[in-house]
Amino acid sequence: MIIQSLKIAIVLVAITSCNSKITNEKRMPNIVLINADDLGYGDLGCYGATKVKTPNIDGLAKHGRIFTDAHTAAAVCSPSRYGLLTGQYPLRRNFWGPITKETPLTIDTTYLTIGKVLKEAGYSTACIGKWHLGFSDEEETDFNKPLKPGPLELGFDYYFGIPQVNSGPPFVYVENHHVVGYDPEDPFVYGEKSVTQEWPAKGWQAKFGGAKKAHTIYRDDNIGTTLKDKAIEWMNQIHVTKSENPFFLYLATTNIHHPFTPAPQFVGSSECGRYGDFIHELDWMVGEVLSALDDMGIAENTLVIFTSDNGGMLNQGGQDAWKVGHRLNGKLLGAKFGAWEGGHRIPMIARWPGKIPANDTSDQLISQVDLLATFASLVGKPLGNDKNYDSVDQLETLTGTPKSMVRDYLIISPNWPSHLVIRKGDWVYIDAQDEGGFRGTELDEHTLGGAAALKLTGYVNSDVEDGKIRHDAPPAQLYNLSDDLSQTTNVYEGNPEIIKELQALLNSYREKVGDFPELGWIDRR
Repeated sequence: MIIQSLKIAIVLVAITSCNSKITNEKRMPNIVLINADDLGYGDLGCYGATKVKTPNIDGLAKHGRIFTDAHTAAAVCSPSRYGLLTGQYPLRRNFWGPITKETPLTIDTTYLTIGKVLKEAGYSTACIGKWHLGFSDEEETDFNKPLKPGPLELGFDYYFGIPQVNSGPPFVYVENHHVVGYDPEDPFVYGEKSVTQEWPAKGWQAKFGGAKKAHTIYRDDNIGTTLKDKAIEWMNQIHVTKSENPFFLYLATTNIHHPFTPAPQFVGSSECGRYGDFIHELDWMVGEVLSALDDMGIAENTLVIFTSDNGGMLNQGGQDAWKVGHRLNGKLLGAKFGAWEGGHRIPMIARWPGKIPANDTSDQLISQVDLLATFASLVGKPLGNDKNYDSVDQLETLTGTPKSMVRDYLIISPNWPSHLVIRKGDWVYIDAQDEGGFRGTELDEHTLGGAAALKLTGYVNSDVEDGKIRHDAPPAQLYNLSDDLSQTTNVYEGNPEIIKELQALLNSYREKVGDFPELGWIDRR
């Protein structure tokens, strides 16, 4: 009798184990999307950097797939994030530059987002880190009131992070709809001195005002650690309380946006100053998140995507790194804000054990705007041919080896609408001169960019002479990236048929520019 009972128990255990295995195999993967800030194409070891060490991100690449032709929807932070979350080109919202602290929520709450797609598919969802897409539906955001609508109205169950850039006010953390530690007896008053930890500011940064109650719990050199801890805490909580559900974590770091304020243990750890030290902290953060997945035993069924919101920026720290041999954007011409490749071609790495080939490289043209359709396809709810979205299903690009290019062409927004970019096949066309990004002309200037930046970088462009656009340069720019990735030679002359085709396609997208008020803090008149 005892032996018979044991046999029954063994059979039940075997059935339970088998059912568990089947459930795990059918279960949708957890998804961790890490979006770094201002990390350039050349800022990682796996993309060729030698002055910084990124063993954790390089390890992610070793066990996954590197994309060499990945792009953001825009060369600027706020519209780039808009494209990533909505699957829409930011031009549809007339969205070009970074928003200010007063700007209300920039995403219509009726729009589909990657958060909504995954939440509707049964995922627990969280957004942790830099938001920079506005809060509330009032004319101007008031941080003394509940910050609603915000991430929670766009498909996220939980939000914790900083509302704006780490270089400007209000210097607070926000959790869900409220400022962390808010004291109604000491409200925010814009323009008054902050009580947060002070960091030396000079030049452009010194022009920013601060909030009166930017809490002392907000320390610049502790942001990375705080966001990392919150991300791991949330994953652990979901793993314990809702283990039957997959989860989606969107972790948007402030590394490596200026000011470069790494935690003390990373100061002096690189060969290129605080810029490189901040990269080292970012790599540590990624490593801690990956280790947490291992500790929970869920790494094998977790899709991890690591990327950046735009190219590296030639601010003071970026220039200092350049001077000691670190090439922020690798061989690419240009930088953040601009239409040249360095502004929007970014690192992208994907790992999903058993689904994505290890130690692999893809040259497929892919955009962050494609994540919406790709995630929708992953959970079995494809967008199809919905014309309201610019997102292309790239699931095969992530996990397989497409026989041809999945995306036919791509539209990219720089800082200035006049420099809208179209990429089709090997060709990239900009129907204006210069980069269309920052316009500073002096070395060590925070806004150094465009032709003037070549005085620092030493890169060559046929339209530029002595840091200025030649008077006889063509009126627009055409480059063949297959044999000129660094955009040294403008081949506008001699290719009228290609120009005609690309100009017509570009014009069709100019007609789609939204009638919303223009978004962004730079006057573009």
